[in-house]
Amino acid sequence: MPAKNAAAAAPNTRATTRKAPSPPAPSLSAPVTVDAGDWTKDRAPLGSHVSIAGGTWEAAARAREISATGAQVFTKQANRWLERDIDDVEVARFRDAMRETHVRWSCAHDSYLINLASPDDTLRARSLESFRAELRRCHVLGLDALVSHPGNYMDDRQSGIARNAEGITAALEAERGPTRLLMELTAGQGTVLGSTFEEMADLLSRIPTPLRSRVGVCLDTAHVWAAGYDLVGDYDGVFARFGDVIGFEALGCLHLNDSKAKLASHLDRHELIAEGTIGETVFRRIMTDERMANIPKIIETPKGDTPAESDSRMLRLLRSYAAE
Repeated sequence: MPAKNAAAAAPNTRATTRKAPSPPAPSLSAPVTVDAGDWTKDRAPLGSHVSIAGGTWEAAARAREISATGAQVFTKQANRWLERDIDDVEVARFRDAMRETHVRWSCAHDSYLINLASPDDTLRARSLESFRAELRRCHVLGLDALVSHPGNYMDDRQSGIARNAEGITAALEAERGPTRLLMELTAGQGTVLGSTFEEMADLLSRIPTPLRSRVGVCLDTAHVWAAGYDLVGDYDGVFARFGDVIGFEALGCLHLNDSKAKLASHLDRHELIAEGTIGETVFRRIMTDERMANIPKIIETPKGDTPAESDSRMLRLLRSYAAE
């Protein structure tokens, strides 16, 4: 659950239940035995958030095991401030391993502790240092994108948006490379920013024009549903509004997650696709929506005790929707 004191001030509100350790990664030469559907038919990269337990390069084998064409990773422990550098040996090992897979688009999700919108100078400085380190690791690994949640304003919303934009700008100016920053729409719990299309558009508009091409948006279905966007009852209206306010040209990634939470609950609680409060119809439509046909799609659904089997079942389901 989110921290209840201002000292934590972290922008992310995902439940922090204890997870079982990730199973050892299979060998890159091992036969693929789980059925995730026909990856050759993916118009856009499709995959899952995969574990880096054992080393960043082990994400490749886990992505290969589920026939993923897209992948999301952490580049460090997401719930710790401890930063790390990535040396040339790790870079080579990661890139070599990824070449043994079908992955053609990859991203990282940044630390859950980062809060560039914080009014606390110490926390904000620490957040900026961590955010810059996230960007550096993504650049050297050659990742396509870094997904980041907007901050938690804590005091005044407009001041928080301004601080958030200033932090993003400072980091982008300092850390240059191939990775695109994708700001993720949130569920809007507490004082978290970025739960409305208008607020996200406001945040992006504050990034200086020369840097704006390096920034886009990640839309998480569970988040926008919890924020109050009725994907079930008004799918066309929601995405028309997204196009009008933010624009599909800014959409760099979709996080496809069903939700345990109700519409407009502002709770970030992911569920298996077609088994939550959103239901299968929305995901069928997304997988056949031409506006999103070429947008990378990543699942962050519950993995249980058998991550490969759970993720493969979700990817097989999504691929079946696309085939329709």
